[in-house]
Amino acid sequence: MPAVVRAASAADAQALAGVAAATFALACPPHVTPEAIATFIANVLSEERFVEYLADPARDLFLAEDGGTATGYAMLVTGEPSDPDVQAALSLRPTSELSKIYVLPDQHGGATSRLLMAAALDAARARGSGGAWLGVNQLNERAQRFYAKSGFTQVGTKRFLVGDRYEDDYVFEQPL
Repeated sequence: MPAVVRAASAADAQALAGVAAATFALACPPHVTPEAIATFIANVLSEERFVEYLADPARDLFLAEDGGTATGYAMLVTGEPSDPDVQAALSLRPTSELSKIYVLPDQHGGATSRLLMAAALDAARARGSGGAWLGVNQLNERAQRFYAKSGFTQVGTKRFLVGDRYEDDYVFEQPL
């Protein structure tokens, strides 16, 4: 039975944080230290932060479940990006950012990622976005292939802070 994807609610903050903690390191390049990963999770992906994200009217969060167990999540943020490099790279407005899309390792290659992507892009369309964008680490080739298969193309670059070090990301965009 494939995963079920649904809109996340305030009651899902703990499950979202659990998946985030289990998956964030998978997207990091090998040189990112365990300490930097732990700090990022504590500051950006904690249960308390997910409570805030779920209450933010500019965000849509989706939870994938298999047999009632959380297996992945996605977060969409609608609005103009604050990063000037991203602003310059994007050509489609209004826009929504696919801020996060992660699935547990045993879900890689299955339908869960595609279902989460479809839910996020449907939400962006429903919000009136003309395009969707995301940032992906330049060393994360697996994710880049998935985004390309999902209709995104590389349009620029940006920097992303993890711990005390900036990482180099590609900016991908797709029309909706």
